[in-house]
Amino acid sequence: MGVKTAMLTGDNTRTAQAVAADLGIDHVLAEVMPGDKASEIARLQADGATVAFVGDGINDAPALAGADVGIAIGTGTDVAIEAGDVVLMSGDPAGVANAIALGRRTLTTIKQNFLWAYLYNVLLIPVAAGLLYPFAGVLMHPIFAALAMSISSVFVVTNSLRLNRFRMG
Repeated sequence: MGVKTAMLTGDNTRTAQAVAADLGIDHVLAEVMPGDKASEIARLQADGATVAFVGDGINDAPALAGADVGIAIGTGTDVAIEAGDVVLMSGDPAGVANAIALGRRTLTTIKQNFLWAYLYNVLLIPVAAGLLYPFAGVLMHPIFAALAMSISSVFVVTNSLRLNRFRMG
């Protein structure tokens, strides 16, 4: 997905390295104190990274709150859930990849809708307002202008509804 991953954990280094090797995690910081997690998030952000942090415990709450996107595991503590921006209701970490994929799809849909609405407004509103009539003799009846606006709105809503077809991988 083009996402760099890191593990910040209070667990011992040997355990953390073994888990990271199994999961293909890029960078590991083990035996980290809770405050150091938030500091590491701030350091990554200062380096220009957009940081999503996934956590489930009380010790993760400061890092969840400080990250650009805090993703709390719903089976975790209430403090972590309150600190997170996104809560994954199951305890399955695969939900993180699904949330990223859905977020990307949603952003693409927003951009498509904006482009459509912008083009519609730039092209058809001057015609509907009669601005082209003196130059080109083009005039649109108000009923057709209203119909065109309705069709534009239906397009945007229909395009957005395609997100309902998103299936978790």
